[in-house]
Amino acid sequence: MHSLRYFISMVDLFSKSGLLPWYARNPPGWSQLFLGTVCKGDFTHVIATKCQKGQKSQKKPSHLGPLDGSWQERLADVVTLLWRLSFEEQLKPVINGYRNKSTFSVNRGPDGNPKTVGYYLGTWRDGNIVCVQSNNLKNIPEKHSQVAQYYEVFIRQSPLEPCLVFHEGGYWRELIVRTNSQGHTMAIITFHPQKLSQLLFGEPYIFEELLSLKIRISPDAFFQINTAGAEMLYRTVGELTGVNSDTILLDICCGTGKWKPRAESACCSAPRALVACRGITNSEFHTGRAEKILPGLLKSKEDGQSIVAVVNPARAGLHYKVIQAIRNCRAIRTLVFVSCKLHGESTRNVIELCCPPDPAKKLLGEPFVLQQAVPVDLFPHTPHCELVLLFTR
Repeated sequence: MHSLRYFISMVDLFSKSGLLPWYARNPPGWSQLFLGTVCKGDFTHVIATKCQKGQKSQKKPSHLGPLDGSWQERLADVVTLLWRLSFEEQLKPVINGYRNKSTFSVNRGPDGNPKTVGYYLGTWRDGNIVCVQSNNLKNIPEKHSQVAQYYEVFIRQSPLEPCLVFHEGGYWRELIVRTNSQGHTMAIITFHPQKLSQLLFGEPYIFEELLSLKIRISPDAFFQINTAGAEMLYRTVGELTGVNSDTILLDICCGTGKWKPRAESACCSAPRALVACRGITNSEFHTGRAEKILPGLLKSKEDGQSIVAVVNPARAGLHYKVIQAIRNCRAIRTLVFVSCKLHGESTRNVIELCCPPDPAKKLLGEPFVLQQAVPVDLFPHTPHCELVLLFTR
């Protein structure tokens, strides 16, 4: 069985909760249902696709009481650990409501209602999960919370049960909300267990302006969750790379294609469709997994070429074949490593980049030396940040 995501983009929010009736009798088909109820608001499109399954079984907690200020504060202490501290002396372009993407779960709230939309308190291991509304979280935009509230109203009017645990059945699952600086909103509703994968209405993308570049964002695309903070991050990377017109900039794990060099060669899930609208003509895009594409790509580079590599891996860090390829390419003299979680696998990456040559690990090239580390706070009110590391050799 497969689950289903409904992707819903809107230019603005609903004006009132009365826009969410449920057809209790003679319900129409799925497209008529969503376009006839949800889309009576300002939603502009609905799209569906499959999503991955997997969720552990959960004990059913007893009635925990009403959702009062204490529950909101407990949630804030978990999600935004530093929310009680002042940020007046820190330089950040946006402090509150900075997330352009929020993921809301559906589960039992403090009052025991299984159709509560919010964030989790507790752990699956201890079986004490409680879903608490996110209205007072400082990092969540008001628009995201409003969409979550309307989704909660909608599913509570539905006769279909929520899918709290995947293998136990049910239908309503998580909600993802994405917004851009122009106020456009995409809502991604995960529904189980249908097999729909089609565009029902409107356009499947939203666009964002970032450092004078127009970025197309699809429902599953990776994009930094703090747009203003991302601009600070990319400016920092640009300053550290020191590229010029003779430089080949190798953007590994490029995702939506964030960097704007004078000369670039992008590797991995490359955004070919964006090149024309950006006016970039000196680019190459190699689509595929970095560990499969990069080794062969770097073998074609000459020692005399000047290559600056930028890596921005997921929390799992870089694949060991990527580390080997970078270490063994003599043309790469400068490497910028952007990490959202330096401990763990990223620490292993740094050690392998800087250790003496090790034939047993096929690390034959000259080691890199860490020259500079610049933290960039993309996540105010939390203990997390992005760390930009400059390596040279």
